[in-house]
Order: sequence, then C-alpha cells, then structure tokens
Amino acid sequence: MNYESANVILEEFTKEYIVEKRLFPYIPFYIARYEKNIVSGAGIEHAAEDLEYFKNEMVLLYKKGELADDEIVDLMGFVNTIITHIANGNESEERLVNIMGGTVIETESEKLIRKGRESGKAEEIIEMGQEFGLDNAAILHRLQERVGLSPEAAAAYLEQYGKQLV
Repeated sequence: MNYESANVILEEFTKEYIVEKRLFPYIPFYIARYEKNIVSGAGIEHAAEDLEYFKNEMVLLYKKGELADDEIVDLMGFVNTIITHIANGNESEERLVNIMGGTVIETESEKLIRKGRESGKAEEIIEMGQEFGLDNAAILHRLQERVGLSPEAAAAYLEQYGKQLV
C-alpha cells in the first residue's frame, strides 16, 4: 500500500493560522520554538505574548461554544506540560504557566471522568464559566447540555456553587 502525506512544517505556522484553522494541538509545538529563551530564562516576552494570544483566542472560542469545557482545559494543560518540561523549574516557568491558568498534573477532563460525580462536574463547569467571564445564562446552558441537568437542577447548582467562587 502506498501512502502519501504532505510534510507539516510547524515553523511556518503563525499563531493566527493555528487559531484560524483550529490547529490547537500544535500550540505546544509552537511554544517549543522559544525553548532556548525559556531554558535560559531570558527574553521570554515573545513567548509570554504568544501564550496570552492563544489563551485569549481559546477563551473567546469557549465563550462562543466552539470549544468544549474539557477541550479548553486539556489544551491549556498540554501547553503547561510543555512549558514545565522545557523550563525545568527555572524562574520563567511560573510566569508562563500562570498565563494558561496554573499547573496541571492531570487534565481536568480526566479528573472529571475520574470523579464521575454530577456535582463535581457541575462545580467545575460553574467555576470555569465564571473564570472565563460567561454570564449565568451561558453557564446554565452548559450545565444542562454537558451534565444533563434539568433547568431547575442547573439553577440550584449555580445558586449553590456560584456564590462560593467569588
């Protein structure tokens, strides 16, 4: 069997192209182009700016419903994993990881699956929705769609957990 595939040259991808084409799994590889700067801890401004760009674009798509809860958290976790690996504990690590929302040991979607509890998933959706600036209507919709809650149950979870997150 013959199989042909075009080579993908990540160096030619711009951050705008990655977002436009929804090539989010390439973000960690894109950030890896700053490896020397991250390792040395000097001149990480471009890496920080690009991380801010990716985060802002992903949050925007999340708000529009184009990225699911587990997708955005997993993507941010993967980016943090590569940063943590490259930085290896130097002073740049904390700053760069904080841009994407803190350290992740296991992906949030894996954690939610492991928990397997309706309230745990609802609490995570509420927390993430509030963190990314979703209004209550959007959070209620996500609770109903992603957890399968009735409108009344979703409102009760938002009432219970929403106030704790302030």
